Amino acid sequence: MTASAALKDPRRYFEAVDTRRAAIAEAPPVCLYLEVTNRCNLLCETCPRTFETLEPPADMSWALFTRIVDQVPNVGRVVLHGVGEPMLVKALPRMVRYLKDRGTYVLFNTNGTLMQPRRFQELIDTGLDELRVSLDAADRTSYLKVRGKDFFDRIVRDVGRFTAFQKSIGATTPKVSLWLTGLRETIDQLPAFVRLANEMGVTEVHLQRLVFDEAGYGLARSDLSLFENTRAEEAAAIEVAQAIGRDLGVSLDASGATEPGISLKRQDERAWATCRRPWSLMYFTAHGRALPCCIAPFSVRGYANYTLGDATQATLREIWNGEAYRDFRTALLSDTPPAPCKNCGLRWSL
Repeated sequence: MTASAALKDPRRYFEAVDTRRAAIAEAPPVCLYLEVTNRCNLLCETCPRTFETLEPPADMSWALFTRIVDQVPNVGRVVLHGVGEPMLVKALPRMVRYLKDRGTYVLFNTNGTLMQPRRFQELIDTGLDELRVSLDAADRTSYLKVRGKDFFDRIVRDVGRFTAFQKSIGATTPKVSLWLTGLRETIDQLPAFVRLANEMGVTEVHLQRLVFDEAGYGLARSDLSLFENTRAEEAAAIEVAQAIGRDLGVSLDASGATEPGISLKRQDERAWATCRRPWSLMYFTAHGRALPCCIAPFSVRGYANYTLGDATQATLREIWNGEAYRDFRTALLSDTPPAPCKNCGLRWSL
């Protein structure tokens, strides 16, 4: 199986990565994360951009987008999101089509607030493979607490309209999934969340593990994380949700396509040491800053200490095996991992 083919199935994702991990990566990245914008229309209590300015507000320019993509002509998978809302970007459909024309698997996460019917056909026509809707609550009150603005009813209505539209024209892509971050505040809503997905015409639900930094902000605090602290009632909620999903034909998965319960537990005291992301993918912010992965912005304050390069100043080849990347990989394989990796488990969202 080629890297490109494997990346179309999250369960086979890591099989595409060379297991010989050292300071120098022998193969180019098979996946790119491109933060097409760092702007957003929500104020989520679990997002760092709500509480601090990570970089000046910007959309990734077409010149920077093509400069990055064209340097990895055989890239298997491209994820078009970061800390912003991709559907705010006017050039997004063009970006998706540019990637699909070369046979790349393309997806992005959206908060679902901009799913107007006038955009339905255009979104389908781009060839987008996956549309991941981060809803994070099963009711309006909880949504407002987590997301900071009252868009719950609009999102439920419009995503439901989109799946109905897909069905009416026989469109099988993009595959739509619904995502819930596993907070102590909301995990008990998982069964209702699965029922809601079914009502919206969505057949795939994912439980996303909370990402937090040690300082904590908003709801992104260690005491609200389920990671390593899953209690009996939370495990029961997962089991009930899975049973409901089986009855309704809605699959319940977790970050990285693991079982929901497994995803909330550290599988190794040195779990970071088995991570393959610095050998398999590159993440670029809207300004071209290279970061280790999509989790890094949520794990540590500021970008200065773990910026691995700048795509506006150097080639991807120079960045990929430059001094900063080599040092990062070396630290990741040691007993003293880089700061963004200390609380990270094996399997995050792909």
